[in-house]
Amino acid sequence: MADAYVYDAVRTPRGRGKKDGSLHEVPTPRLGAKVLEALRDRNELDTTKVDDVIFGCVDPVYEAGGDIARASVFEAGYATEAPGMQINRFCASGLDAINFGAAKIAQGADDIVIAGGVESMSRVGMGASGGAWYMDPSVNIPAYFMPQGVSADLIATKYGFSRDDVDAYAVESQKRSGESWEKGHFKKSVIPVKDQNGLTILDHDEHMRPGTDMQSLGQLNPSFVMPGQMGGFEAVGIAGHPEVEAINYVHHAGNSSGIVDGAAGILLGSKKGGKMMGLEPRARIKAFANIGSDPTLMLTGPVDVTEKLLKKARMTLDDIDLFELNEAFAAVVLRYMQAFDIDHGKMNVAGGAIAMGHPLGATGAMIFGTVLDELERRDLNTALVTLCIGAGMGTATIIERV
Repeated sequence: MADAYVYDAVRTPRGRGKKDGSLHEVPTPRLGAKVLEALRDRNELDTTKVDDVIFGCVDPVYEAGGDIARASVFEAGYATEAPGMQINRFCASGLDAINFGAAKIAQGADDIVIAGGVESMSRVGMGASGGAWYMDPSVNIPAYFMPQGVSADLIATKYGFSRDDVDAYAVESQKRSGESWEKGHFKKSVIPVKDQNGLTILDHDEHMRPGTDMQSLGQLNPSFVMPGQMGGFEAVGIAGHPEVEAINYVHHAGNSSGIVDGAAGILLGSKKGGKMMGLEPRARIKAFANIGSDPTLMLTGPVDVTEKLLKKARMTLDDIDLFELNEAFAAVVLRYMQAFDIDHGKMNVAGGAIAMGHPLGATGAMIFGTVLDELERRDLNTALVTLCIGAGMGTATIIERV
């Protein structure tokens, strides 16, 4: 099997996912096109040689529907020969797009693939695409369906994380994100979004609140008491985990991922493809895996898929220099570090989605690019990227610098 190499990684800034957010006026195809344009221009790509463009998108309806990747190809002015496809594995869609592209390259089908994702949560609201998991009792009863926030609180209760624990993690996420921006650590990969007149619309992640402290978070009420207790979902959680007598509600807007707009793209290729384009590789995809996990806890899939992936790659935790886990909720990351006894100094070193936001289908590609930048900046070699996923799944990828 051929190696799949990483040649470049870009992302847009994350805009608040509300009508007053800076990216709200940017249609989803245009947002996706921004990263395609940047990859083309930075690398002087001959887009007739792009074998595929693969975008993750969690709510592919309305303007984001009908194959958002191909729409973004048209919007970016790529050659007609560059195809596009959209995939959806909920929050891991962007990382799975990368893995799918890497698999096509490894198999020999493609030489140049752009993979990533796009989500405009201010224009196409979360859950707009519906689905049987939410709506069909024949599916959601055996799946122990409940809101992810209630699952996050169930994880915190089961594994002993207090309100202070999750708030302290959130404060550190804000601190790291703010410092990363202040010191210019994102300047290699973040491309400003400009309007048709060339004026900058957004050039920074606008969801961050670097001044967040324990006192300000302490004033926030837990967000998921009502769906848990009044909506009956606490009973669902306890049915799945009867060892838990009652859920302790600890998550709120300040220690959960933010709703934002954004897009990201990763330029992948074979060694032959890189030479054809005159590019030098930055890293290679060493291994990746997916797994189904406990649907009630729902968000512990990163633990299970990491165990599977390390075994598959014949590696140990000691072989990993940096870990990047999407901060869907604070308890998700705390449980991961607890399960593997990982030093927080190796985890989400540039901050994460609690501070900067989680643009669903794009996040996997965003954090992939972030940890690649951090490997290079710190002169380290190997990183593991992973995300929790709705309905109880996990996706993970190991990358190595070359």
